[in-house]
Amino acid sequence: MTPRATHLSAAATLVAAVPVAVWGLLGRQDVEGFSASELDYAYRPLDISDGAAAVVGVVALLLAGVGGALLVRASRRGELERRWWEVLAPLMPAGVIVGVGWRVLTAGVLGVNVGAGLTMLFGGPVVAGLLLWALVRGIWPANRRPAGHYRRGQQIEFAPREA
Repeated sequence: MTPRATHLSAAATLVAAVPVAVWGLLGRQDVEGFSASELDYAYRPLDISDGAAAVVGVVALLLAGVGGALLVRASRRGELERRWWEVLAPLMPAGVIVGVGWRVLTAGVLGVNVGAGLTMLFGGPVVAGLLLWALVRGIWPANRRPAGHYRRGQQIEFAPREA
């Protein structure tokens, strides 16, 4: 596997594992003392036990740690441009908001789930803004050419000038 493919895999693992780790480690947020049939849900949660969700969360946390460590090592060695951290940095809090938001949206409550409404009202635009920021910052380094390449306004010479 090439270093570029390794970095891409590590970044994808990191970005995908963060919301899963938060979701799994946070656990169900149902009101205590009531059975599931007595509770109201904005969205029905996945039918996964808390123990299995915790195991999935721990595995995702370990994967996120490995992906992050690989990227930090590559960045310190100069194999990964530091500008790519400007793309990854907003995706981490977006993942945390998505993980917490999913637990809030699927929480069993008595009556109205006010947290679900607030999550959609505030969490959605914040996540959208972070994703937009990452997209804009990702387009900039991807389109930037290394030094020595043609730049706008630069005169191009196809053959050396004769003296």
